[in-house]
Amino acid sequence: MTDLVITRIFDAPRELVYRAFTDPDQVSQWFGPVGWSVPRDTVEIDARPGGKQVFTMVNDDDPSMASPVDSTFVEVVENELLVGEEDVSHIPAFGAGKLRMRIEFFDEEGGRTRLVLTQSPFPAEMETGAREAWGTSFTKLDKLLA
Repeated sequence: MTDLVITRIFDAPRELVYRAFTDPDQVSQWFGPVGWSVPRDTVEIDARPGGKQVFTMVNDDDPSMASPVDSTFVEVVENELLVGEEDVSHIPAFGAGKLRMRIEFFDEEGGRTRLVLTQSPFPAEMETGAREAWGTSFTKLDKLLA
């Protein structure tokens, strides 16, 4: 098990990047790796401690392939921090009961934002695929923020 840490600079102010993670309309436009979509009617986000983040990623080529996400926010600092936990005990590959995701938002020069995403505990054998998936997802987010 390891910590998956991804850092990405977005060419947009911190408030806009944060909103892209907490606004259901925006999440449905960018979340998920290339080849997957998030139907807007599956997205519910209540960004506060104890609030839920629920949505379903659907494979574009085979809609019968779906990946539901059902996490609970444990820490929220507007425009700065989102921390959520998801029960992954039903996914044997994770080898853990809970997956914790921490997303930190930092100001960068020129009105840009540095995002640091940490998922843990993370199975080392899934790290490469997860990095690629986040990378293509963030490319979709770049286009939305442009």
